[in-house]
Amino acid sequence: MPASQPEKVLILGIGNVLWADEGFGVRCVETMAQSHALPEDVRIMDGGTQGLYLLPFLEETDALLVFDAIDFGLEPGTLRVLRDDEVPAFMGAKKMSLHQTGFQDVLATAALLGRAPERLTLIGCQPVELEDYGGGLRPAVAAQIAPAIDYAVAELTHWGFPIVAGSTETGDLADSSIRRDAYEGGRPAAHEACRTGDERFFPTSAKEPA
Repeated sequence: MPASQPEKVLILGIGNVLWADEGFGVRCVETMAQSHALPEDVRIMDGGTQGLYLLPFLEETDALLVFDAIDFGLEPGTLRVLRDDEVPAFMGAKKMSLHQTGFQDVLATAALLGRAPERLTLIGCQPVELEDYGGGLRPAVAAQIAPAIDYAVAELTHWGFPIVAGSTETGDLADSSIRRDAYEGGRPAAHEACRTGDERFFPTSAKEPA
């Protein structure tokens, strides 16, 4: 039996902007909010790495559309669109912390409670680099933001929510100080900033006697 037409939609960007291409999903929702006017029943949100804290938002929506960086094992920069039962196997393929709950765990919890969204679409991008702490999106991944949003607009239209150009005012995005332009434009170049830890605590070789 086909799913009914959703009444409420949540667009969620998940990931960690501090780890290069891991921030793809967050940058997608930022850009979409700036470039498209979403109807009242479509909520757009930066989910970051909140894990189970996102559960209440899933419980109150009929359809969920997620942007994320996913390791599909494909050519870097490749986009894939997955729907419904295809999605959980790919979510949270890389955890940035042992304490971070993968988003597939959030979906499984919602399903266990009988409160999972009836429709689920994942728009995922194969990352180029995830190990650059403090780094921004790599060009091949940044170039997929616009195509990913085009896929999202087509999906929302299919669900009965025609989307037009404009902007969406929302308090559900990251602070302006860490949005892409400010974050990538304001950070030091890689050769000027250590991104692998605090250099004060790096082991050093024994100094030669004076």
